[in-house]
Amino acid sequence: MKLNRKIRICLAGISFSFLFLIFSPLPAHSAQKTESRIVQRALQANGRTYPYEVFVPPGWTAQKKWPVILFLHGVGHRLEPGESKISVSVAERYISYQHQKEAVIVFPRCYMDEYWTQPQVAAVALQALEAAKLEFHGDAQRTYMAGLSMGGFGTWYIAAQNPGKFAALVVVCGGIRTPESVAIPAVSSAGNPYEDTALKLRAVPVWIFHGDKDVTIPVTESRRMADALRAQGTRVRYTEYPGIGHNAWDKAFSEPDFFPWLFAQTLKTEKRSSR
Repeated sequence: MKLNRKIRICLAGISFSFLFLIFSPLPAHSAQKTESRIVQRALQANGRTYPYEVFVPPGWTAQKKWPVILFLHGVGHRLEPGESKISVSVAERYISYQHQKEAVIVFPRCYMDEYWTQPQVAAVALQALEAAKLEFHGDAQRTYMAGLSMGGFGTWYIAAQNPGKFAALVVVCGGIRTPESVAIPAVSSAGNPYEDTALKLRAVPVWIFHGDKDVTIPVTESRRMADALRAQGTRVRYTEYPGIGHNAWDKAFSEPDFFPWLFAQTLKTEKRSSR
């Protein structure tokens, strides 16, 4: 009887341990590599819940630091008031352009009455970025930002307000100052907002994309910004697509040099690639 009792105790212990392994999450320091996946997270700010997505690349492991891209969407992907869960994935659309295996990508979301160029909304994007960097071992020296349309305005704005934070920027059909028909707040209120923004970003490599037939955000916005950056000695790549309207992002994010150029930039070295 004593032997049987010991056996029963032992088996019970094994069963409990087995269940614990099944239902317990892997610890953050686990060396196990992952398949690529998109995870949803949320943060609290401005009296609201802000959901965001994180693309975790295949082979991710906590045993090394990973490049991180903060991606800012346009007006079409803003959330409805009270929409605290993501129904349409920005991450799925973005990662469909190329099979990128090197970086963690963070996709914050804002609401219909908000813009990335508002300080309190920009703070949400940065909060999501920092949370994802902490959770997924992001590399502060290889942190990048990309944005399209309203997100392009936000990229200029957030980078200008946070010098030294981003190793490179990608701006697609964005701008600094919008026409009256577009409600996005301007990036800068200075007398010459292009020069003001370029001065703050003179040390950051930038790749700008725009379609020359864009009737939503005039291509002159990107042309003026590229000229202002060049005047500051900034490493600028400028790609203008002939015959393309506002949707320049399909072509931009499919460029074969997109990721190689981006990941060649780092805050660690003075000499950055300008290919």
